[in-house]
Amino acid sequence: MTVNTWIVVAGDPAIATLIETARALGGDVTAAVVGTRATAETVAAGGVDKVLWFGEPGDAPVEAFGTAVADAVAAAPGVVLGAGGPGERVLLGAAAARLQAPVLTGASAVTAEGDTIVISRSIFGGIAEESLTVTGPVVLVLEGGPVPAATGTAPIEDVAVTPLGVVIVETSVSDVAQVDLGAAPRVVGIGRGLKAQADLALVEALADATKAEVACSRPVAEGLDWLGKDRYIGVSGAHISPDLYVAIGISGQLQHMVGVRGAKTIVAINTDANAPVFKDADYGLVGDLYELVPALTAALK
Repeated sequence: MTVNTWIVVAGDPAIATLIETARALGGDVTAAVVGTRATAETVAAGGVDKVLWFGEPGDAPVEAFGTAVADAVAAAPGVVLGAGGPGERVLLGAAAARLQAPVLTGASAVTAEGDTIVISRSIFGGIAEESLTVTGPVVLVLEGGPVPAATGTAPIEDVAVTPLGVVIVETSVSDVAQVDLGAAPRVVGIGRGLKAQADLALVEALADATKAEVACSRPVAEGLDWLGKDRYIGVSGAHISPDLYVAIGISGQLQHMVGVRGAKTIVAINTDANAPVFKDADYGLVGDLYELVPALTAALK
């Protein structure tokens, strides 16, 4: 079976994992992009066959593009992929309504077997895995991954969007900066092995040396309040798929490790050689983080 696969993008071109998933299904891969021309060009260079560019939102909310995107997808229905950002969820919802298709979240693997799409995903907080089959159009919400590397140049088709009369009249900017861990190619995570908030400087130095984002386990964000909740990785936090994840002073409980299952390489640093984190780690360092982290930082610099 030839699968028509769509990738829906609302501003953020960090979709390398989506492109990889779409390519594995075979068939044509078309991206529907709402955002800047630069975003459309980044997506076009990342390995898709064609880009439909619906323009920039400007003073309109992304909801204003839902009908146009849904119409395009309905013209060649199939598998529709998107990351979990607010804009993508709006457009994916519009596409699902038009296609009368199910929306499935948290997929970890998607394959085509004849006329059937097979989807795997974690359930019950990651303690079990379920497989689902779909024989018609389906909308899937997955981790987007990093920005795709440039591999070619797909044609970009401009799509005219009829204004719907919806205009943003005011935007209030939060004082708290948010981080998108799902788009980070490298992440350094900390747990309760860190003794004091001031010691975050050690971890931040390593993150700077590896050009990584700093993240944490739930107790660090919600119990100690050392980092914002947008940096918490776990079942009810961020789910990431970086090229590298370094777990520092993290025991590796299931609730946390569910959030890093997409990581290509995991490095663990812990004083306890029997810590659960080492079962999932590709590389493990048993020792005092206060000695190992500065040594790693110095070596990388």
